Amino acid sequence: MSGGDPESGVPSAAVSREDSGSGAHSAVTIDELVLADEPERWTALGFTVAGGCAALGKVRVRLAGDEAGRGILGWSLREIANVELDGLPTTRSESPAPALAPAHPNGVLAIDHVVVFSPALDRTVQALQSAGLQLRRIREQPTPAGAPRQAFFRVGAEILEVVQEPDDVVEREGGPARRARLWGLALAVEDLDRTVEGLGPNVSSIRPAVQPGRRIATVKRSAGLAVPVALMSRSPSV
Repeated sequence: MSGGDPESGVPSAAVSREDSGSGAHSAVTIDELVLADEPERWTALGFTVAGGCAALGKVRVRLAGDEAGRGILGWSLREIANVELDGLPTTRSESPAPALAPAHPNGVLAIDHVVVFSPALDRTVQALQSAGLQLRRIREQPTPAGAPRQAFFRVGAEILEVVQEPDDVVEREGGPARRARLWGLALAVEDLDRTVEGLGPNVSSIRPAVQPGRRIATVKRSAGLAVPVALMSRSPSV
């Protein structure tokens, strides 16, 4: 995998350059993410699912079922200037932001970051900035799993982490002309030890995240989810 987490490939929101934004939340926010996944799988992992959706913080995750496709099918964004996001399937939302959802029975609070893979990071960054997303940081050092660079954007309270694919992956998958793709999620939890204990064999052991003071575990493939998912302790500043 090309992300920051060598076991699952889910990057852990590492940063190395000073924040290029103010730290305030971006005007662009996520309304909904659509996953090609079955609601029953999420329910079995301790998520509250109603009407085929799980509310994570202020983001709705719609579970469209296996037959809908593969992975993260797309998302809808508020206050977006345009929907040409280097191939990311995007629609514009006019829905008002909902109230903050309560924690799930498994202790998950919200989405910490959404992960995108790109064969051409600078191109993807330019497209996202042109659409109004706020660039916060660029990490220029390689991650443990081999991603040479990463960029971080604010999308409301959540982070969008854009990961540059390694050169060998870019070449193997058809070159840099390919578009970016929505790939995985990292979720913030209230008590990581309790959540991991509750999920038992479906989650990895806890280890330090790249972010100082945070820890991470990953949902294993045995859980059957359609997208890579990491679980992270809350930021020390929260």
